[in-house]
Amino acid sequence: MSTLTNVFAVHLNATGTAYSGATNVGGYQVKPGGTAGSILFRDGGASGTLIMELDITTNTAIIATLLPGNGIRFTTDIHVTLPTSAAITIFCG
Repeated sequence: MSTLTNVFAVHLNATGTAYSGATNVGGYQVKPGGTAGSILFRDGGASGTLIMELDITTNTAIIATLLPGNGIRFTTDIHVTLPTSAAITIFCG
């Protein structure tokens, strides 16, 4: 398995575009805000293709995940929908 190079991090504490342009997501760290819901990763803006969905509970423990290999490819941008009070840091490259 290969790994990402030229890694950078982006942070969101509200729904929005995390990164504009093509890149791979190699991992993420989520801080749930105490509100259960789904985190949606879309390629192509708020109405773009759903690439990944993560369900979080009311627990406030930090969730950190590294994705294998080169991660998940986003060809247009990374748009993330967050539940109320949640925050996310995404590792790209």
